[in-house]
Amino acid sequence: MKNENNINKRELPLIPLRGMTIFPNMVVHFDVGRDRSTKALEMASMAESEILLCTQIDAKTENPKEDDFYHTGTIAKIKQMIRLPGGTVRVLVEGLHRGVIQEFIEEEEYLSARVEEFIDEEKDSDETLEIQAAMRVLESEFERYISLNDRISPEELITIKEVEKPGRLADLIASLIDLSTEKAQIIIEAFDFQVRLESLHAILIEEIEILQIERDITKKVQKNISTVQKEHYLKEQLKVIQGELGDGNSIEEEVDEYIEKIKSLQLEEEIEEKVIKEANRLLNISPHSAETGVIRSYLDWIVELPWNIEKEEKIDIKESKKILNEDHYGLEDVKERILEFIAIRKLTKSIKGPILCLVGPPGVGKTSIAKSIARSLNRDFVRMSLGGVRDEAEIRGHRRTYVGAMPGKIISSIRKAGSKNPVFLLDEIDKIGNDYRGDPASGLLEVLDPEQNSTFADHFLDIPFDLSKVLFLTTANTTSTIPAPLLDRMEVIDISSYTEEEKLQIGIRYLVPKQLESHGLKEENIQISEQALRDVINGYTREAGVRNLEREIASLCRKAAKRIVEEDIETVRITTANIENYLGIKKFRQDTLFDENRVGVANGLAWTSVGGTTLSIEVNSIKGEGKVQLTGKLGDVMKESAMAGISFIRSYAEEFDIDEDFYEKKDIHIHVPEGAIPKDGPSAGITIATAVISDLTDIPIDKQVAMTGEITIRGRVLPVGGIKEKVLAAHRLGIKKVIIPDQNKRDLEDIPNKIKNDIEFVLADSMEKVLEHALVRSEE
Repeated sequence: MKNENNINKRELPLIPLRGMTIFPNMVVHFDVGRDRSTKALEMASMAESEILLCTQIDAKTENPKEDDFYHTGTIAKIKQMIRLPGGTVRVLVEGLHRGVIQEFIEEEEYLSARVEEFIDEEKDSDETLEIQAAMRVLESEFERYISLNDRISPEELITIKEVEKPGRLADLIASLIDLSTEKAQIIIEAFDFQVRLESLHAILIEEIEILQIERDITKKVQKNISTVQKEHYLKEQLKVIQGELGDGNSIEEEVDEYIEKIKSLQLEEEIEEKVIKEANRLLNISPHSAETGVIRSYLDWIVELPWNIEKEEKIDIKESKKILNEDHYGLEDVKERILEFIAIRKLTKSIKGPILCLVGPPGVGKTSIAKSIARSLNRDFVRMSLGGVRDEAEIRGHRRTYVGAMPGKIISSIRKAGSKNPVFLLDEIDKIGNDYRGDPASGLLEVLDPEQNSTFADHFLDIPFDLSKVLFLTTANTTSTIPAPLLDRMEVIDISSYTEEEKLQIGIRYLVPKQLESHGLKEENIQISEQALRDVINGYTREAGVRNLEREIASLCRKAAKRIVEEDIETVRITTANIENYLGIKKFRQDTLFDENRVGVANGLAWTSVGGTTLSIEVNSIKGEGKVQLTGKLGDVMKESAMAGISFIRSYAEEFDIDEDFYEKKDIHIHVPEGAIPKDGPSAGITIATAVISDLTDIPIDKQVAMTGEITIRGRVLPVGGIKEKVLAAHRLGIKKVIIPDQNKRDLEDIPNKIKNDIEFVLADSMEKVLEHALVRSEE
């Protein structure tokens, strides 16, 4: 038999509850912190002190809307409100009846809704035999639930048995058991007594099954713990029995062996005592304890480290020079600095000195230079890659309190080297990172400081190890991402990109013989002409180093080996004419000069991660309203540089015979071709300004001139970087005159003499001088 509900329609303020459900006849307090909910409480207390409480579907939703909470809830009476510090309100409410939202009303300050109120009309006549039976079964199952759940007082069962109304019984039991939001909502939405009792009965049976499984698991765990304790007790007894029988000397012998090895290391007295004390702990710990393994691992690391083992260093500057020249072509400035470093080492006999940081593009030989230094000094060489290292423990190790603790890579590499004075290369130091696990760069501050690293303390060893005799070298592609305190400890040696001639000689002297050997070929099996090698350099690689060049040479060797085996021939000749048969169509096109001088088109020079490159800047002015359009995927700095050039031209328009109102009558379009490639930087400033002036004055620009430099709004030319790489790019294009800022004069020392002889350099400090050499004025 269904209950008869008395239905009233009302408009009430609404509060969405997070993570809780309130049932009718339930008195509970909770805290309200959200502004809209607090306002809803105030509005309810000003009216009839009644409010609708609905449960949020997702408790994490901060500002719930109509679809973010269930539309069936409990109409409750506010019994008490207390304002707490911080703006939170603690409210005591009493659940009255169920309520269903019929229409949602969203006020600006609080939520409200038109609600149908369902008042349970529970009469004695409604208690049929079927409902009475459901109530008894529910009480019985709740008794079982209490027996399995220690969190509910048995006294609640007395309260339950005193309830005679079916609807109230179901609501009371539902409020006492730990239900999920979804299950509690099922009970809230059950208006029929019979449905409510049956739904709660099904939920209660499921909860009882879960509690029984939890109890079984707890018993099994306790049983396992008891078993472990029993095993430990028996092992201790066995240890005593073995001692009585004279079979317990193995641990003592092991400890004695450790102590003998520790004393042979000739450590400082304080350190030796600490390590011996650690070894003696093995005597007082069960052999089967997990800590025994940790102590053994610690002692093994201690006795295997080269505390006093040094490899004899041989400093012969002539031999070092010979080795550096054997291993590397070019890089004269770098070799000279390294030889200076070695010479000072010979004179001072001191290990303390600068930490060298080799900075340059990928593939220019930074790592191989470090190996050559180690070979020239007759030292062991170890390398540690720092690329992607984000955990400080990678540098300083883990403390022994952690499971599986190990020393850091610094100590591990020293152990691997077998001596305390190796050449230690910290590779890719610019790619080190940091996160919640610590900052590895901070861990390196002590390692790379000659004043501190004599007492370097790894967390695993927990005793100082002398790193002062280690020769540290670092490599990086750029210094911009190296933390300033770390960079301050190092002396930077810049390694610039190779010229075409240097790449050619490296290919002939090093790469070709190396690849012939690795592919099982002899010199007579493959002959690569010099011009063919130049074609590989210019047409198939575009890089600062020689890595891709080596890959292309390896590809030539593989294809030659295939022909030799397939066609049974002795020699494969690779020339300019047939190189595309082996490597395919050229990957990079060679830039070429224009056939004639053009108006509004200037040759600019740019620096990229793979070396220098040339770029043409085109300007076109058309009748318009003075708009300036910049295209070609330009960065913000390049756009600002262009605007600075326009401002300069406007202020000097009369001197250039340009219409002073050009910025109001003409639209200027500045475009840098190859629009898919991002471009940025201030070094194109004078190039853009020259192209704009050329277009506005209709004076062509010399096709044989290329330029680079930053411009100011007053027409000054400021210095820029990458001069060597830019000049090499201009030389490849066939440029005869290069305009650079006057303050970059010192950079010309890095330009090879062969290129200086082919190019005329103009040092400009103002745009007047740039225009003097760039514009081709007709002679009258």
